Amino acid sequence: MKYSSVHGKTAVVRRYTDGRFSSNYKITIGADFSMRTLQWDENTKINLQLWDIAGHERFGCMTRVYYKYAVGAAIVFDLSRTATFQSVRKWLKDLREKLTLADGEPVPVVLLANKCDIPGYAVQPEVVTRFCKEQGIQAWFMTSAKTNTNVDKAMQFLVERAMGSRHREIARESDAIMLNDWNEDNAEKVDICC
Repeated sequence: MKYSSVHGKTAVVRRYTDGRFSSNYKITIGADFSMRTLQWDENTKINLQLWDIAGHERFGCMTRVYYKYAVGAAIVFDLSRTATFQSVRKWLKDLREKLTLADGEPVPVVLLANKCDIPGYAVQPEVVTRFCKEQGIQAWFMTSAKTNTNVDKAMQFLVERAMGSRHREIARESDAIMLNDWNEDNAEKVDICC
């Protein structure tokens, strides 16, 4: 999770990982870590690690540490505050400069327009749609951690995209032959590079 402070990022993470909401969260200092286990299919269990990264400028230099090994990102802004939407471009730039998949492709990104339960949006949906198209963001969701609107749906979308990226990466790796493991005795053998 990546966004400026007071956007509801901690509330979104807590809603998704713990299934609860509180209006009394402390401002995240540095980063916070949460987990959720998903049974993806009958053979696959996923341990999702969510990093709730502080949005304060002073923590911007630390983002590379938290991005390491990430395979997807959710950027959150507050629909009721235009300034928070304006900061999305900065966080997206930071993310794309510091994080790619192993094959060099960008990680899947979803944009969460949080606090959709508050009437009178400061940022109109058509503006968000246009921004996402211009920036190559795969999807955006109007969410509310308070009412649990679209939080699970948005995260499900992100996990599906991240799993799709991982499966493509595994498929490429399974076609690789490790040259240092090859000799005439095992010429029929193909090792998988992991």
